[in-house]
Amino acid sequence: MSNITKWDSKDGEFRRQVSSFRSFVEADPSAEFPAEAGRYHLYVSLACPWAHRTLIVRKLKGLEGMIGVSVVHYLLGPNGWKFASPEDVPGATLDTVNGAEYIRDIYLKAEPEYSARYTVPVLWDKKKNTIVSNESSEIIRMFNTAFDGIVDPEYRGITFYPEDLRKDIDEINEWIYDTINNGVYKTGFATAQEAYEKHCVPLFESLERVEKILSGNEFLLGSRMTEADIRLFTTIVRFDPVYHGHFKCNLKQIATGYPNILRWAREFYQLPGIKDTVNMEHIKKHYYMSHTQINPTKVVPLSNGPDLESPSIKPASRPY
Repeated sequence: MSNITKWDSKDGEFRRQVSSFRSFVEADPSAEFPAEAGRYHLYVSLACPWAHRTLIVRKLKGLEGMIGVSVVHYLLGPNGWKFASPEDVPGATLDTVNGAEYIRDIYLKAEPEYSARYTVPVLWDKKKNTIVSNESSEIIRMFNTAFDGIVDPEYRGITFYPEDLRKDIDEINEWIYDTINNGVYKTGFATAQEAYEKHCVPLFESLERVEKILSGNEFLLGSRMTEADIRLFTTIVRFDPVYHGHFKCNLKQIATGYPNILRWAREFYQLPGIKDTVNMEHIKKHYYMSHTQINPTKVVPLSNGPDLESPSIKPASRPY
């Protein structure tokens, strides 16, 4: 098994790699990476929850005409993420910016000595021919504010990280990331019983905590949808169709065990533009066909999880 697809450590624990490229696009024209229309390009997988965050904020901030995107094949093979034509793999694209065959080619073009994992998302600077960032949590912060001076007026001032809620957002992000966003991976990629149980139990404790929060709140922090909701949604939309079975996160399902989370997920999914960022074919085929150490037959289950399109749920007021 190649290092690309070997996820666990010797003790059976999954430990996520720390992102290597951590620069920022800024509104300041004199910055190292200033906000400019057409200068930056986003590389994503439609299967990846971390990349999914960036697609959502790109959509909701009106950046689609300003920041191009390339989408890899849903299969993660021995050589990593590969580009594919939409004719061969609907939803995927070729790399029209660098002509790369694999995501790793992008990393090696930016840093020839790079030797860590080749992950998505990647934000690329076409002018300097380098990677700005491969850290999704920071890319969505850039998309949130850096381009406000040049986006269409209807998107200016929209923020998913408002100043008055930043402390609360940071606090809720911390435990949701550790026990839910990354918790499903620490559970699913565990190769020892002790490691599996160590992470599966806190995962469901945190889902119960979210369920309680959403019993009284429309969104995680009240009536406003924030980046905390965006970051949670990309895990929840994958939970029943993938993580429940494939990653053995099977104490409960969202559809039957968490009515408040399900109501919230439907409301979020039905917000304008969100549905366009969800590709369940890429999501399911990636996990079930790429992780052959977990699913050697590559058989893909039929269920897409709960119906998020109905019943219709409208926000009580404009959520952002």
